[in-house]
Amino acid sequence: MTIFHFELSTPPRNKRLAGTSPSGNKPPAPEFLIATFDLQNFAQVVQNKAENNFLTATKSPFPIHSSLSDFSRQRQRRGGKNLVQCRTAIMATRLSPSHDAPLESQVETAAPRVTLRNHFAHPYDSAIAAARTCYAPRLIGPEEITDKQRVTIGAATYFGGHHTVYQHAHFEFGLENISRQFVWSFLHAHPFYNSEQQSQRYVRLDRAQAYVPPVATAENPKFGPAEREIYERAIARAWNYYRELTQLLEPAAREILSDIWHVSAMSHPKRVQKVDRQSEKRAIEIARYVLPVAAFTTMVHTLSGIVLHRLWRMSAASDTPSEARLVIGEMVARVREIDPQFFDRFDNPPMDEPVEWTGAPRAAQTGGEAFSREFDAKLGSLTSQLVDYSPRALAVMADAYRAVIGLTAAECPDAEALDRMLNPARNPYRRETLNIGVHAPLMRALQHANFTFAKKISHTADSQDQRHRMVPGSRPLLTLADSRAPDYITPALIRDNPRALEVYERAMHEAWSAKNELLDRGVPAEFALYLLPNAKAIRLVESGSLLHLLHKWTMRTCFNAQEEIYQASIEEVEQVRKVFPELARYIGPPCYLRAGISTPICTEGSHFCGVKVWTDFPNIQRRI
Repeated sequence: MTIFHFELSTPPRNKRLAGTSPSGNKPPAPEFLIATFDLQNFAQVVQNKAENNFLTATKSPFPIHSSLSDFSRQRQRRGGKNLVQCRTAIMATRLSPSHDAPLESQVETAAPRVTLRNHFAHPYDSAIAAARTCYAPRLIGPEEITDKQRVTIGAATYFGGHHTVYQHAHFEFGLENISRQFVWSFLHAHPFYNSEQQSQRYVRLDRAQAYVPPVATAENPKFGPAEREIYERAIARAWNYYRELTQLLEPAAREILSDIWHVSAMSHPKRVQKVDRQSEKRAIEIARYVLPVAAFTTMVHTLSGIVLHRLWRMSAASDTPSEARLVIGEMVARVREIDPQFFDRFDNPPMDEPVEWTGAPRAAQTGGEAFSREFDAKLGSLTSQLVDYSPRALAVMADAYRAVIGLTAAECPDAEALDRMLNPARNPYRRETLNIGVHAPLMRALQHANFTFAKKISHTADSQDQRHRMVPGSRPLLTLADSRAPDYITPALIRDNPRALEVYERAMHEAWSAKNELLDRGVPAEFALYLLPNAKAIRLVESGSLLHLLHKWTMRTCFNAQEEIYQASIEEVEQVRKVFPELARYIGPPCYLRAGISTPICTEGSHFCGVKVWTDFPNIQRRI
């Protein structure tokens, strides 16, 4: 039987959203449908003038956003008849203004959408088969597992703490309509995942799409219609400031980039177009600092079965317990649909109250100003401060290298050992764009030198910084370290633009005012803090081995790195140079490491920054 599916779109049903957006940009994308029809009735659909904008037709057994089991159930309900699936591959969820929202509100919201994109065929039985293989003379397959083994081996491994067997099965999820606060505070707060997330640096966000707390629930009884209006007005204002700042910052960005790229009246149109595109991207990259952490994001998120068990157990251990329980609960539900045993065999409910909140010395409403003042006093004028390191790092790494190669100190002195490991001319691993350090025996010797930094960067910068999972950090629970006074980071492009700075400071003041008003009305900090802007200052402590810090510094001392992470990395490198001058010449961006050795010098391709950084690193100044 051949099944046909079609992509179709319809005009927005919400007349208020059908026109041009407030910023004057193009109107919202059309809404999309998923529909099922008997083949014999399909002609009636084609005749429907509101739904006949067919984009493509392909021979495929089921839509991208449906599973085979869903399709089978639909076919069963329709008596096994031929079906035609109508769907979209562009947008799976229709965002709309929240229920009963004020007419002047521009905020669109929707429930989180969790889809299971890829998964193991038999997650639970594969785990039990892996466990059996440990004590068998041959490889055991999941098809050999009996129900008795599911009970006995399952209980013995899970409750005995032998959890590696549940790490084999991986699940690839599509996550939509989740807040960036949830991603930062919970989903990316550990190292055992992989994500590809929608970028706020390079994607213009024309529509105010954000998380809106549920109204008058048991967890949030004080969040009524009046509080919701305060919340949504604050988000709508933030988006208006985002649009205004984008317009204010784009000319300044274009002026700097035009000078870097030597744009003149004689320049080729393609060069002018490139600078125009880069100027817009730089403008939205900086303007995003005023957007609330409630802003929605979309991602592909992959993790192992045991990590999903841990997230479900610890779903209350973040600043966003309600959203975490909802999203992780949906992820667990998707896994249960394809293999109920993976969770139902074990009693692993979410923890009611993590210890971080037990006996907390003070409520969030009293403010974290004292902590912030103490932290900032230690930090001084730095973004990142070296607070601890391995004092015998060089000697220990040299010893470790000799242990790998089997040489004596007389045959390979410390300086020679370090040069063999770190010199990109002698060690081609240093020039690899594929991060293979942990797989290279001689590079593993760099694991024994460790450095710890205290740093202060914005919420939006830390959301990128925490993706360096091998340089873990201790990040704040904002519900315990919140402050009533505005506490934020100001990017350089805004500091140097008086008009933009005025708008920016007003946006910060209004964001904190709205957050504080909700707190004063009794709204829990968990929900009020969603109004904090991306600019919110995050104070953290992070540590890493030289192996993983080298990878981070190589990537983040590039001029294309996010401004704050670049500045922090430059300061970290400079402080390490002071305590270990011998390391100085081995640290820098890819172009610095490759110059005179490999081609191309810059690994960024068409994204080359336009500046020959390698000629004078680290003294060369970054302008934008």
